[in-house]
Amino acid sequence: MSLILEGVSIAVGAETHIYPTDLELKKGTMNVLLGPTSSGKTSLMRLMAGLDVPNTGRILWNGDDVTGMRVQDRKVAMVYQQFINYPSMSVYDNIASPMRLMGQSAAEIDAAVKKTADLMKLTPMLDRKPLELSGGQQQRCALARALVKNAGLVLLDEPLANLDYKLREELRAEIPKIFEESGSIFVYATTEPEEALLLGGNTATLWEGRVTQFGLTPSVYRTPVDATTARVFSDPPMNFLEIKKTGDRVHFGDGQAAPATGSLANLADGTYTAGFRPNHLELERHAGDALEFTAKLNVTEITGSETFVHLSHHGDRWVGLVHGVRDLKIGDQLRVYLDPAHVYVFAEDGPLVAPASYANAA
Repeated sequence: MSLILEGVSIAVGAETHIYPTDLELKKGTMNVLLGPTSSGKTSLMRLMAGLDVPNTGRILWNGDDVTGMRVQDRKVAMVYQQFINYPSMSVYDNIASPMRLMGQSAAEIDAAVKKTADLMKLTPMLDRKPLELSGGQQQRCALARALVKNAGLVLLDEPLANLDYKLREELRAEIPKIFEESGSIFVYATTEPEEALLLGGNTATLWEGRVTQFGLTPSVYRTPVDATTARVFSDPPMNFLEIKKTGDRVHFGDGQAAPATGSLANLADGTYTAGFRPNHLELERHAGDALEFTAKLNVTEITGSETFVHLSHHGDRWVGLVHGVRDLKIGDQLRVYLDPAHVYVFAEDGPLVAPASYANAA
């Protein structure tokens, strides 16, 4: 079982929603579409489902060209951010409805509904109406109705976005287990890098209608192919800084320099862009060779046990994520520290030329 997109694109008038895209999804895989709002995630899913027809390219399902085939004729299930249930039906009947439309027997329907309800922890609620359920239970009902179709392709378009934190965490833990048992191809759209890491599998990063990278989720996170992918796969986005390589030294802002060791040693002399994630910017020196910068504090955000610090550094805007609740004064000049092992180096036009040392060691 496989889903292959070959050069598919979507344009509406002069506006391109999806640039020519090649993608292959295999049986039994979890595939995350990660990108900001309007990056093309839903448009790509609509192509996969058959709700839209590409302007160029074709879509293959198990080797057969299904480009233009109606969604009703495909074994596809889709769950949206706004979960949809039939309010007048019981949970049992909601889950059973796709199988009834397919003309399956009462015995087959009953067995499948009970199995799926047990998987989704809905067994005690089968006689209730959706409006008698909590938000998380209603979304489970919508997921169960999608799964009971035994579809080869299950598309989840930000299905947890409208749920509260506790329910999101609960369902995030359950979805990979459901996926493992079903054997279908799962495609899950999200704007949150943390969610992609929790779900695992493969991740395709999207930016302005383009898939910038696709591969195993940890690999895409640790070794982004370019600065755009690094920005997408970081929340808050990755910080950037212009650097210069001269001989055996790499020169950063504020007169900082570090030895050009490891992958940096092979870089040609010139100007590059350094990138580092917010959680690697620190207010105390922990590494002996840490780079030290002076930056102006613009805003702080306390998130409980951590604090986001928004900084200005010679025209660049940085965000740091530091442990603890910090008593800091807006407008102060802060000393911040960065371990060179956590620095990615990109060419001026974007491609990665040297991954962070910690990524190579992972």
